[in-house]
Amino acid sequence: MLPGMKGKPRIAIVGAGNLGCALAISLRKAGYTIEAVIARSRGASLKKAQRLAREIGARAFASRPTSVRADLYWFCVPDSQIARAARALAEQGEWKERIVLHSSGALTSDELAALRGRGAAVASVHPLMTFVRGSRPSLAGVPFAIEGDAAAVRAARQIVSDVGGHAYSIHKADKAAYHAWGTFASPLFTALLATTEQVAGAAGVNRKAARRRMMPILLQTLANYAAFDAAGAFSGPIVRGDVDTVKQHLRVLRDMPAAREVYAALARAALLYLPVKNRNSLKRILAS
Repeated sequence: MLPGMKGKPRIAIVGAGNLGCALAISLRKAGYTIEAVIARSRGASLKKAQRLAREIGARAFASRPTSVRADLYWFCVPDSQIARAARALAEQGEWKERIVLHSSGALTSDELAALRGRGAAVASVHPLMTFVRGSRPSLAGVPFAIEGDAAAVRAARQIVSDVGGHAYSIHKADKAAYHAWGTFASPLFTALLATTEQVAGAAGVNRKAARRRMMPILLQTLANYAAFDAAGAFSGPIVRGDVDTVKQHLRVLRDMPAAREVYAALARAALLYLPVKNRNSLKRILAS
């Protein structure tokens, strides 16, 4: 995978947050040796690194010690800290023939310029997956968007294949739009669900009950989307052009301005992107 290397590279994970934990465990299951888990600082960050290190048979450090002999470093720190962490580590040890990756969806491999300048091959490798506390999703079947130096891209593609993911190339100029897409697919979708719970409250249903009662329709909607695409999965009063029902919805949401705004925005999107009846009448209602 790397010049002169016969087996799998030894890996150091920088950052032990939700992504770092899920990634380290998937790599370990795929037969990779995790040489070290490197925390950004001492205190809580180091404690997280120590817990993860014990789980995967690695060592935890608050900096990159010279005793770490990793071939590949994978940064799993917040976007705002990638370049700073790269500059800090660039001053420690030898980086020639090392591979360095980061997993920001929005930022390019240029965030690792300090390490590239010391001889490392660098790339950005982003899994289109959500990582939250208490959940460690499998990376099998997950698409990874990759760009960067040729050697780092080759290494990343092999690793993605080994954990069961699917690698594809992305242009640097497309990363911001790519990350916006991912934000719609999960974080903003979650915000929609939170808004839906609020509307359920107006119908006399508490959040816990709403979440439980919504699951069948949510799961069926996703199944319909997977099978029939967005147009085929679209149902309800807007696709039917039921003007009076939409008027009722907007009226009952007057006391919930945030939810009303979300409703109107999504309804307008439906008029743009999906097959609906009475399009002009619905446009006038939403504009009033």
